[in-house]
Amino acid sequence: MKYNKLTAEEERVILHKGTERPFTGEYVNNKRSGIYVCKRCDAPLYRSTDKFDSDCGWPSFDDEITGAVKRIPDADGMRTEIVCANCGAHLGHVFLHERFTPKDTRHCVNSISLKFIPDLDVAYFASGCFWGTEYYFMKAKGVTHTAVGFMGGHVDHPTYEQVCQKNSGHLETTQVDYNSTQASYEDLVKLFFETHDFTQTNGQGPDIGPQYLSCIFYSDAEQKAIAEKYIKILENKGYKVATKLKPASTFWKAEDYHQQYYEHKGSTPYCHIYKKIF
Repeated sequence: MKYNKLTAEEERVILHKGTERPFTGEYVNNKRSGIYVCKRCDAPLYRSTDKFDSDCGWPSFDDEITGAVKRIPDADGMRTEIVCANCGAHLGHVFLHERFTPKDTRHCVNSISLKFIPDLDVAYFASGCFWGTEYYFMKAKGVTHTAVGFMGGHVDHPTYEQVCQKNSGHLETTQVDYNSTQASYEDLVKLFFETHDFTQTNGQGPDIGPQYLSCIFYSDAEQKAIAEKYIKILENKGYKVATKLKPASTFWKAEDYHQQYYEHKGSTPYCHIYKKIF
């Protein structure tokens, strides 16, 4: 069986049964609706409806998808280890009789062993420094979650430093999860164009380089058609649109200190300004 490529840290936990530090995992406080799959083989493991807050420092679930998780005695002789039933990837440990939920079960799982697939619709936009792009989308109606990272390159698991060297092919990209009953993809596309200079060809504002180019990464034919529609509208208004359209590929999430940057810093973007167009 062919498995997903793992980083050294993922191998330490998933293959060699290590443990990530408490309260550092990506999914500790994740409250979005969706399913959690195995990082190594993509097998579905847990539903978001079974996740609960145990304040233990790791994601906690009181049930698993039937047949997805295997329990085995831990090497320490005291605990019960849980692994992916499909590929044997180490997930964490299971504990009973703690009375957190009526099911009286706690699967204590390393975030790094999981990959989350949201139920909501998702869009990907690149419009210069991803700090500024995310700033506007995270405040938009209907948006439930945002993350910044990299897309469109030829290097797996790129770091910010690698992308800044301008030879990985990636663009700084914002992932936007949204509820389509509250906001449409058209709403997001309009906001994308209204918050950056889509006519600039060498970067965005003072940020010059291929990683800062304007691009919409579409996930399907419908998204592509909507993006093309608004580019045509802008061209009819007299704009020379430099925005590229590319099919969405793997989204590599950036380092934690980049996420929701301006919210944590308490400031506003230096190269993104809202300007109503539509």
